[in-house]
Formats: sequence, C-alpha cells, structure tokens
Amino acid sequence: MEFDYTITTTKVFDQAVQDAQAEIAKAGFRVLYVHDVQKTLGEKGFKRESFKIIEFCSAKFANEFLDKDIKLGLCLPCKINLYTKDGQTFISGMRPIILPHFFPQADLGERPKEIDKIIQTIINNAK
Repeated sequence: MEFDYTITTTKVFDQAVQDAQAEIAKAGFRVLYVHDVQKTLGEKGFKRESFKIIEFCSAKFANEFLDKDIKLGLCLPCKINLYTKDGQTFISGMRPIILPHFFPQADLGERPKEIDKIIQTIINNAK
C-alpha cells in the first residue's frame, strides 16, 4: 500500500496549482490555505524549486473522522502538494486508505477508500 499518490504533469507549475484548486472545489471540498513553501523558505535564505501545499477540507468528512478518534485531527486537513524537481512538475497527495493502519481502533469503515478515490480524481483531473 502506497502512502502517497503522485503523478507528473506537463502543465506549468502555476497552472497546475490553479487547476488543482479548481478540481478541489468541483469535488465539493473547500480550499483552506495555500502554503508557498518556496517563498517561506526563501525568506530564510533557503533555495527550493517551486513548491506549494494546498490544504483543503470537507467539514462533513472532518467531523465524522473526529467523532471516531479526535487524534485523526493530526491528519487534517487534507493536503495536495505541487512541486517541481529537476524541471518536472509533480502533483501529490496522501492516501487516506493508510489511516486505518495508524488508527486501528477507529472504525472508519469505507470512508478512507471513498476519500482516497476523490483525492486521486482531483489529482488526475488537475493533471
């Protein structure tokens, strides 16, 4: 089982970021914040290729998970990373299907699989 779902895109970085945000909204999730990691680290003197983290959430899913185990908040909100490495742009997200391995006592049912499919669709459509 893979921890992440990562694909490459031929889109320019900024377009891929915009498209990922649009796909998140289409999926019924809300973008909470976009971290510009390259800018933040650059302000501290560190050089990094383009890297943004999009934080997004579904209040319904978040509340349901927190009701199962409050510590699931450590994995919220969902995130999609977009970054360039060696001139190639990547879109990557954590796979919620791994959550039962970290929280075996929480009965999450099929919800991690459902959200995993949604995240993969967002990433694929943003490609």
